Amino acid sequence: MTLLFKNWAAKTLLNVIINMVILMTLAGYLHTMVHISGIGAAFAASLILSFLNLFIRPVLLLFSLPATVLTLGFFIFVINALMLMLTASIMGPAFRLDGFGSALIVAIIMAICQMIIQNFIIKPLRRE
Repeated sequence: MTLLFKNWAAKTLLNVIINMVILMTLAGYLHTMVHISGIGAAFAASLILSFLNLFIRPVLLLFSLPATVLTLGFFIFVINALMLMLTASIMGPAFRLDGFGSALIVAIIMAICQMIIQNFIIKPLRRE
């Protein structure tokens, strides 16, 4: 049981760090859309986003299942954007998004970056 918890905690911390790096990178490149006050705010935003994705996102996915099926899964990006906006509202001025369109673009880019990092960096390192 302890080993299972350690593996879960390590994977969660790795995902938090990956999200933090992606958020900071996007804040640098998309500085008109995303505003992060510093590395501590990026870490806190990543922690809050992970917490929201763990508890609130599954409920939203369940309720929006018809819309998700109807749009062939693209509605998940809208849910991810809502999670980002909720994170920004919890964080206050330390993490801001300039609107829903910005949140949607950031959510799509974050999903693509997470997929690339997981498939081309994390998974090959775990196989060895």
